[in-house]
Amino acid sequence: MNASTLVQKLWNYCNILRDDGLSYGDYVEQLTFLLFLKMADEKTKAPFFQKPIIEAQYSWPKLLELDADDLEVHYRRTLEALGKADGVIGVIFRKAQNKIQDPAKLKRLIVDLIDKEQWSLLDTDLKGDAYEGLLQKNAEDVKGGAGQYFTPRALIQGIVEVMNLKLGETICDPACGTAGFLLAAHTELRKQGPSKSQLKHLNTKALLGVELVDSVARLACMNLVLHGVGADDTAVVPVEVRDALSGKHGEYDVILANPPFGKKSSVTITSDEGDGSFKSARETLTIHREDFWATTSNKQLNFVQHIFSSLKMHGRAAVVLPDNVLFEGGAGETVRRELLKQGDLHTVLRLPTGLFYAQGVKANVLFFDRKPPRPDGAPNTQRVWFYDLRTNQHFTLKTRPLQHADLDEFVRLYRAENRLTRDATFSESNPQGRWRSYEASELLARDKASLDLFWLKDDSLSDSDNLPAPEVIAAEIIEDLQAALDQLKELEADLQTSPDA
Repeated sequence: MNASTLVQKLWNYCNILRDDGLSYGDYVEQLTFLLFLKMADEKTKAPFFQKPIIEAQYSWPKLLELDADDLEVHYRRTLEALGKADGVIGVIFRKAQNKIQDPAKLKRLIVDLIDKEQWSLLDTDLKGDAYEGLLQKNAEDVKGGAGQYFTPRALIQGIVEVMNLKLGETICDPACGTAGFLLAAHTELRKQGPSKSQLKHLNTKALLGVELVDSVARLACMNLVLHGVGADDTAVVPVEVRDALSGKHGEYDVILANPPFGKKSSVTITSDEGDGSFKSARETLTIHREDFWATTSNKQLNFVQHIFSSLKMHGRAAVVLPDNVLFEGGAGETVRRELLKQGDLHTVLRLPTGLFYAQGVKANVLFFDRKPPRPDGAPNTQRVWFYDLRTNQHFTLKTRPLQHADLDEFVRLYRAENRLTRDATFSESNPQGRWRSYEASELLARDKASLDLFWLKDDSLSDSDNLPAPEVIAAEIIEDLQAALDQLKELEADLQTSPDA
């Protein structure tokens, strides 16, 4: 059995349950609960003979014994009880509910699908890849909105390849979604042939995800467990359920993240440079972070500050961020100037539209390192390299999804082994080269220290035959209109709360 066959087998049962109103997300959630209970029972038998981690009254054999209403009542009580447990069990079952109202269909799911496989004996990559396949199918359900937690795996793989990860390092994703970045890092480090002690560190201490949404955190945690992270020690909790922005949760060698899309937050986070007195009516909570540079309710800007603060000295980060982070004034300008000064913002990858399940998103990947202050007071960033993967590139999720090969040139030019030996592909003789650099002094001298830079000729402006597909154009128009509407709403809110209005 391969991963795709297993995914199809698991997914076929979804059609049976959708008649009862279950969404794709509900189905994956119920599979997660039942898979965990089945695997926990398997680990108590040959060849594992591990100590039970689930009380006998809530174990898998008890579910197999019951039928009809007795099964439904017991399953509901099991989920409620396990949701109060500590460790990884508590994360996976936190606020869990039974969404399968027909006991006969619940019994069929338990007996015909889950119980017929020995999941713990399946290869880790097989069951892990199968679960990833389920998460991707769930992300494709546009109506459910699950795609906002799913970063394209080809993009994640390309980012991880250039981060030059090393065994023994600690790696965090403070907005982990379903743990795509952490799993790609885990896979990359396993390729390095870890020793027994290094593998134990990798599976128990190296990776941490933080996720605000309970239902997403459980999927991330299960995803990691199925790939071997914390699988043999329920005290290891690879995913914390919390608001990462509410305070520091540690310092790490590497941070990889794609913070949630959307600019405004119901929380204003203040720095020592501002008191956040001008807040809209929607902003009901203020958190003070002494480690932040600017006061703002913009989630992406706060994540940039949080990630920089959470890096160890000389730690490195790669963060997917929307275009507004590159050019927005006010707090945005403050954050960019401080990032260029206090960190080494060495690379910006400009992404095309059509990569994400949120339509029309224009995003970039910022790569930066944390550095100690320079004795001469000069900015730590000396030069910023830009790779334009956007101009004259058109991707869609269905007809032309991003492939790993689309990032090959960027990965090669990045030169992770020695960034000082980079060579530009853009020149007077090659004006269509996608890779070039700018001195930090040039960028700091720009209006608002804007990093929103373009140099390639857009073929669609001179030749209608080169226009992107209609759905791509429509998505971009919607994105631009939504951005304009958001700005007008923010202006209106500021005018309403300003004492001078």
